[in-house]
Amino acid sequence: MPSGIPLDQLSPQMRERYGIRRTPWWGYAGLGALVLAFVAALGYVGYQLAAPGIDYQVLSWRVVSDDRVDITYEVTRSDTTDAYCVIRAQDSTRADVGYAISVLSRGSTYVQETYSLRTTAPAFGIEVLACASSGPPDGVPPPQFPPGVVPPEQPWTPGG
Repeated sequence: MPSGIPLDQLSPQMRERYGIRRTPWWGYAGLGALVLAFVAALGYVGYQLAAPGIDYQVLSWRVVSDDRVDITYEVTRSDTTDAYCVIRAQDSTRADVGYAISVLSRGSTYVQETYSLRTTAPAFGIEVLACASSGPPDGVPPPQFPPGVVPPEQPWTPGG
């Protein structure tokens, strides 16, 4: 705790006796560098949270037949990158009935895509699991079809 008496008015014996020492200049420089590093780290994390690379949202989906569901979703991204989106359809027991990776070519920053997903049974729920710009997204669960079920070829095509 600083005292109200300037250090140059105290004798060396008084400063030694009560442990009053000047803080060296490098102590202030080190503290300043630490504060700057902390502020820079906060700025970086804030920027990453505020400006995601790709934003996506399901707009609608419709079961067309027992082997097809159409999903309409939107993607907002940088126009200089391709977008890889993982789409999944599940039945009422939450087993996968359809799974695909949709590739949206670079170009517009906003894309509204309708994808015809081939399914092995009528779909109960549809979702876009994730989108990424550097290939299929990491950390996305793989297809979880029941044992013995072969994932259908994608996308759905007439007569296919």
